Amino acid sequence: MAPPGLGVHAPPGLTSRPRNASGPAPGYRSARRLLTEEVAIVLSLSLLASAVFAILDLLSAPIAGQTRVLFRQDVELATHLASIVFGLAPVALVLHLVRRSGDGFASIGLGSPRFPGDIGWGTLAGVAVSAVGLVLYVVSVELGVNRFVVPVPPLGHWWTVPILLLGALRAALLEEVIVVGYLMRRLEQLAWTRAAVLGTSAILRGAYHLYQGWGGFVGNVALGLAFGYAFSRWRRTWPLVIAHFLVDALAGIGYILFRGKCLFDTCLI
Repeated sequence: MAPPGLGVHAPPGLTSRPRNASGPAPGYRSARRLLTEEVAIVLSLSLLASAVFAILDLLSAPIAGQTRVLFRQDVELATHLASIVFGLAPVALVLHLVRRSGDGFASIGLGSPRFPGDIGWGTLAGVAVSAVGLVLYVVSVELGVNRFVVPVPPLGHWWTVPILLLGALRAALLEEVIVVGYLMRRLEQLAWTRAAVLGTSAILRGAYHLYQGWGGFVGNVALGLAFGYAFSRWRRTWPLVIAHFLVDALAGIGYILFRGKCLFDTCLI
């Protein structure tokens, strides 16, 4: 008899191991791996994340009316790390769906990295976007159409910069893989026009940056159009991930280095 869940009622391709086989068949291993990924991703997007954060919240609660500061800081670090890990669950879902559909990672621009091309173009784009973004940010704040945003985790800890960099990597993967690679590929498969695909991706990017103000919206729509065009032209997402990582990392490190200083009439508080 097949093990529970691996017999007649199992999904196609996931059957019990043949009795005379020396090991699981390739199809069995592949189907089992896909189901394992599916379970891990669904839980990470839902109740597993809730459970982890609930445990961390309990650990940070006072015991007998007292808390140890050092232990509370450890829990704070663990909470940031958990947020980063679970924040990447949507990316894992995209990779799972793309692989399961048979499209392959290259279809969303995540084929084998090309050195030094991806790093070179990504670095150039990141520096250029950072420079333009700084000017646009200062002008927007001066015009009163942007909020002042602190782009760093809590200061004063040994892990401030590492968490900043990990957070920048999470944001880069989340946004570029989903909003550019995955979304644009799927809309193309739905036979949308190129203008509609670019516009949808760019406006979505601008919309979830509206917390920064209208300046952030306009700037990110422009960035979305540029990144979307680059993807549609070269079908590479890795340079966009690198560029986005550098933009967020430079913004955070710049804030830490120049906090309390003023650029024109805009001060970093």
